[in-house]
Amino acid sequence: MAKVFLDYDQQALDAAYDQAVYAPNRDQILARLAHTSELVRRRLGAPERFSYGEKPIESLDVYRTAKPNAPICVFVHGGAWRAGLARDYAFPAEMLVRAGAHFVALDFNNVLETNGDLMPMAEQVRRGIAWVFQHANKIGGDANRLYVCGTSSGAHLSGVAATTDWTKYGLPAAPVKGYTLASGMYDLRGPRLSKRSSYVKFTDEAEAALSPQRHLAAIRAPVVLLYGSLETPEFQRQSRDFADALTRAGKAAEIIRAEGYNHFEIAETLGNPYGPLGRALLAQMKLDSGPGS
Repeated sequence: MAKVFLDYDQQALDAAYDQAVYAPNRDQILARLAHTSELVRRRLGAPERFSYGEKPIESLDVYRTAKPNAPICVFVHGGAWRAGLARDYAFPAEMLVRAGAHFVALDFNNVLETNGDLMPMAEQVRRGIAWVFQHANKIGGDANRLYVCGTSSGAHLSGVAATTDWTKYGLPAAPVKGYTLASGMYDLRGPRLSKRSSYVKFTDEAEAALSPQRHLAAIRAPVVLLYGSLETPEFQRQSRDFADALTRAGKAAEIIRAEGYNHFEIAETLGNPYGPLGRALLAQMKLDSGPGS
């Protein structure tokens, strides 16, 4: 078959953007994350629910720590842009709350609900982050210690958020102090040429606007990138290329290759202070997960 992107023919490229091909335990892990999230709610209590916009989905879940004026982590979930809800991604809350931070999980539309358009989703994520900054006191948080974490397509949307001109939202130029992004996509050329275009309406405008790697000058906070050694080849390349581009542009960037993890297994480590993703987030937020913390 003819090459359609880099060294990929169409079949190989489609497989490289299909997690089920490289992570046969996908459904098992997603079910476990939802169950773990329910157990976390039983231990911590139900989250506080706030609206950041007019649509019902434009809401967020807040899990508070007992510490006053605490740092805040805003989490953007994945799901190939077409699935996922905040309630099923409460599993990291316990780690962060016990480390002394508030955990905020965003809800936003999926691409099936936006008729294939990623732009409204990116805008919702931006508005959600802006709401948290502007209302940090309302949740007992410190707006000057706001961090964003995302996994998979949520890492992509978080990467887009990192390129935002926040002054257009009435915020300082750099309201977010750091981004921890796992298993994301940072240039949309590959996804656009893959079978993901069957449900995402990629346009030249969207590809350009929503490819963080093409807007390096706009990034004003440190970025930590993670990927698993058992990820698809494209998801590994996306993280490596973005890290290289950030470094060449003189931006603060770190990349972590997590040995022996696939796409969903590395996401699950966000709930583990000693796993690659949990450890990386706590380190960026300057939080201690050790005894007595």
